[in-house]
Amino acid sequence: MKFTPRDLNPYVSARHYFGSEQRRLRETAKLSLVQLADVVNSSKSTLARIETAELMPPPDLPSRLDAAFGTDEHFHGLYQLARREAHPDQYRRFMDLEAQAETIENYEPQVVPGPLQTEAYARVLFKSLDCWTAEQIEEHVAARMSRQAQQSEAPPYRWAIIDESVIRRQAGSRECMYEQLASLLEQVDTPHSKVQVVPFNAGLHTLMSGALTLLTLPNGSSVAYEEGIKTSHLYEAADAVRMWRRQYEVLRAIALSPAESANLIRKAMEAYQPCETPPS
Repeated sequence: MKFTPRDLNPYVSARHYFGSEQRRLRETAKLSLVQLADVVNSSKSTLARIETAELMPPPDLPSRLDAAFGTDEHFHGLYQLARREAHPDQYRRFMDLEAQAETIENYEPQVVPGPLQTEAYARVLFKSLDCWTAEQIEEHVAARMSRQAQQSEAPPYRWAIIDESVIRRQAGSRECMYEQLASLLEQVDTPHSKVQVVPFNAGLHTLMSGALTLLTLPNGSSVAYEEGIKTSHLYEAADAVRMWRRQYEVLRAIALSPAESANLIRKAMEAYQPCETPPS
């Protein structure tokens, strides 16, 4: 399929400027996307999406573009600005990468990680946000369950670390919480998943204020997605990802082992044990 460039305003953001400069210099050099892809060892689709500002440039591309076009550190400088921007479509980019990931490592301080949620738990969680209609809630629940189903066909290796508050704070009915913890318990130590709990007595740590996801992609590269209360950020630069990974490894070290975590989850389940109906 022939690529048809769309209009692009280079002054919307540094990422848009990066894409427009790549297109301008490529066209000045009379190179097609396929020809440029050969020169910079990339793919036509990647370069096309960069030129429409749909994709954040990979960290190793700016230096290759500078070498190809003889532009000193022009693209390097643009990339340094672009990677610090908060892009409105970064969650879509994260979801695209998550679908490709071979290993997914999560930390969640408040709720069960999305891929490990039961349908009932997910519904209660979306209702608590108090910003969607009933129809929108069901759409989000269906989307989450669909993502789980897709990943179950060729499951990535998952490592989830959760705070003890996740298993202590009741979400929905006792039955809902009991079933969620029972489902979580089944995934604590399997060939495809590990779950660890950070107990209250582990004290304070650097990741308490937000959730973190680390993705390892088929080419061996990694990205980090950090979620706060108001803002989230996708990190693709290697130095930033290394920083988040170090913090995750510290957390893994202070968390309970999978076996100890399973015992704590079982104890938490006792509080949500469904009440037996007294005999009449």
